[in-house]
Amino acid sequence: MQSLTNIAPCFGIELPGHGRSTFAPKDYQAYTIEANAALWKAAIEEICRLKGHKSVVLIGHSMGCSISVLLASSTSSAVPLSVPVSAVVSICPRARPFSDHDLKTASRLCKLPDPIINILRWFDRRGGVNSTSVNRVIGDMKEPDLRRMQLQWNRQYRTPVLKRITSGLLPQSTLPQGGYPSAEVWKGLRIPLFLIAGESDRVTPTQEVDTIVRYVTEQSFEQWKVKQQVDQNDPNLASTNGLVPLTIRYSPNEDGRKQSVIQVITLPSPAAHALLYAHTTYRLVSALVESFLANHVSSKLDFSYQLRLLTTAGKWDVKNYLKWRSVLPVSAPINTDDRHGGFPNGTFRALKTMREQDDEHNPTIFLQKWADKIYAVIDISHDVPVYNSKVLDSGGVEYHKFPTVSKIPPTPLEVQDFCSLVDTLIAEKNAKEAAHEAKRSIAVHCHYGYNRTGFFIASYLISRCDYTVQQAIDEFARAKPPGIRHEHFKDTLWLRFASGSIQQHTRVSIIAKRSETITGKHSASSTIPEQDEDIGNITEGDFN
Repeated sequence: MQSLTNIAPCFGIELPGHGRSTFAPKDYQAYTIEANAALWKAAIEEICRLKGHKSVVLIGHSMGCSISVLLASSTSSAVPLSVPVSAVVSICPRARPFSDHDLKTASRLCKLPDPIINILRWFDRRGGVNSTSVNRVIGDMKEPDLRRMQLQWNRQYRTPVLKRITSGLLPQSTLPQGGYPSAEVWKGLRIPLFLIAGESDRVTPTQEVDTIVRYVTEQSFEQWKVKQQVDQNDPNLASTNGLVPLTIRYSPNEDGRKQSVIQVITLPSPAAHALLYAHTTYRLVSALVESFLANHVSSKLDFSYQLRLLTTAGKWDVKNYLKWRSVLPVSAPINTDDRHGGFPNGTFRALKTMREQDDEHNPTIFLQKWADKIYAVIDISHDVPVYNSKVLDSGGVEYHKFPTVSKIPPTPLEVQDFCSLVDTLIAEKNAKEAAHEAKRSIAVHCHYGYNRTGFFIASYLISRCDYTVQQAIDEFARAKPPGIRHEHFKDTLWLRFASGSIQQHTRVSIIAKRSETITGKHSASSTIPEQDEDIGNITEGDFN
């Protein structure tokens, strides 16, 4: 949710009795999926009325997916929203009805007294962070902080709420569909749909996504995979270690005149039901959702587009000049760990751009201070430099222009070319330097030296120096606080290099702000950025 607020206003809904929401009302009928859909409808329409939003995107996790489709489907029995739904994002959805065994188990559970269920839940939590209760949601993810949080959430989830939610999912008639939307309801979706699953999800297995695809398109997921309809419109998905969503274009109407789209992706093991807030997957999920919305809902939901639209001041206006002056000219060494091929002076240094007229950070002074520590400067800014680069060359520091566009994460091809350039410079440097000499660094700068600079350096650390995504982000932030500023740059790093980092989850740093890892844990709270947008995102928290 924190990342999505960068592209549109977001409104998070926590259902009664969940998270910080009050356990009220206590009537069992208030906890059916239909009742929850009515609650969502009232909350969404109220926030849209207050903020003037003209359409919404519904983003649901687990049970929230069922509520979303009830509100968005043209064949649903729920009263439709008064504002148009532009798209639905379903994360870990469930589509298939309960089996006979599940029905009997759930029915018996609802009839048991609360103290008995509390005892059963206590046994389920034996083993603490490694208990069945935690493993059911987390799977094989090894992150200790995540496991502690999941155990705490499971403890806080009240038994009376559990009974009411379970009861609300049971069949209300002889039909075997129960509280979950039927195939007919899913087929009634006439808008873009994004389905995200985790390969190791034990709560809503990946087969659920296959079922939804068959419901909506009347063809199996495997049939669509054979067609290889991979979306090539998004350059950010061009190099993702196989994590490319399958894009299905189909006609929801019999006349075939109007097409709709479904995107489907399964995150590799150990991604499980907690992928929405797990450290190794939540940024990846955010990047995938942002890409889907920009490509299939509105190009205005591209964060880079919004940043360019909102940027009205010149880089050297008084305000920005003062900001530039306050930035550290040269960072601390980056990658000093010999286990990653580093050395004491660091593989990289991050700079802010030099300025010829500045009395502290111009080429002449730079050479006096850094010529013995920096071998080359890679200028990744798009504009002609505001300093004389020939001074660097004549002073023994190579200058290389590698222009890139601001506000936009570098493309996979740009990253590939940057890494090749750095490889070449390091090889040349090593050939020139004597073995006893202190190795010099490669300096990189854009304007301030945070976002594009951090992205390129982190990409190199991941692809060449065996860093995980989080380790690379942390290493850059350590050397040049606060590190990469734009959330969508970090999200794109996770998207590009996600496969390896998810599978190497035991090596990922878990020193993360709790506010960054918990998504949608507030009761009907609204986070509205200053810019006025027509499209709002509705998110729903997890149910554990």
